[in-house]
Amino acid sequence: MLVTFHSRATPDVVMLRDLAGYLLGIIGKRIGSRGVILHSEVDAAIERLQTVLNEDERIAHEHGALYHPLSLTDERTGLGLQSRALPFLDMLREARLRDADIIWGL
Repeated sequence: MLVTFHSRATPDVVMLRDLAGYLLGIIGKRIGSRGVILHSEVDAAIERLQTVLNEDERIAHEHGALYHPLSLTDERTGLGLQSRALPFLDMLREARLRDADIIWGL
């Protein structure tokens, strides 16, 4: 199932429900059938998400080829969390710049 994030600041971002749920969990939200990240919550959301992405990158660098994040890497494409979260992080950053909310629905 797909989740679509909407904001007046950016084009829509569409992702699989599992990834959306994971990313929303990082920033303290639940997926539900609908939801919102208020513009007043965007700064904290960016900080939380960036912290997790930085930690993931640090661990991957530290362990090199031995690092295999089980549920965060898509085995078909080889894309890790950093690559898969980037469109959402970009949306958050643009929403911050334009004082916009982000809403989602299934």
